[in-house]
Amino acid sequence: MNIKAITLTAVIAAGIAAQPAFAQDATPTGTEVSSNGTGFRGIRLEGNIGADRFQSQGNHNDKFGYGGTVGFDGTIGERIVIGAEGSYWTPGKGNENTTGLGGGFSVDHKAFEEWGAAVRAGVLVTPQMLVFGKAGYVNGEQRKRIEGPTGNTLVYDHYRADGYQVGGGVEYTVMPQGRLPVYVNAQYVYSNYHGDTSRQRVMAGVGVRFK
Repeated sequence: MNIKAITLTAVIAAGIAAQPAFAQDATPTGTEVSSNGTGFRGIRLEGNIGADRFQSQGNHNDKFGYGGTVGFDGTIGERIVIGAEGSYWTPGKGNENTTGLGGGFSVDHKAFEEWGAAVRAGVLVTPQMLVFGKAGYVNGEQRKRIEGPTGNTLVYDHYRADGYQVGGGVEYTVMPQGRLPVYVNAQYVYSNYHGDTSRQRVMAGVGVRFK
């Protein structure tokens, strides 16, 4: 099973497992949680854009990136929101660092797409505003190349790197009415991969929630 299938399976499984716990909140009761028309419940789909910073060998490089997220949320009590999500992110054709090693040698490290699965939890500050944090697993495609003084490639490795992610942000429902409420969010996510590489993302998102 590849990483895409694993991520999707994890999100679906978490959503199914969460449904019984949230079933008691399925009917609006007039509280602040349900007054926004969504209660931050159900499946959500969103698109993301923002800045991608890839760090390796003590250096970093910044690029524009984009991706998407699919998630499932439910509520506990009147103000707690908890759920699971799967995500995809890519800095276009890749984000690359080149570091000199001395003597004419250099190492070129490049990061491509990233797939992730995370648990998200937050607090409703107002009926339409959620402040949240998240943590989970990531798997990213990377390439590492070491070149000699004459430009010849001495080492070449193209692989997938496992790691973890942590982050947080703010989400706001701008159109709570209707069957597909629209929301926007802003968030920061840090991913750390094996091999002493990492990625930071500052993203904006817009999505719809299925009641």
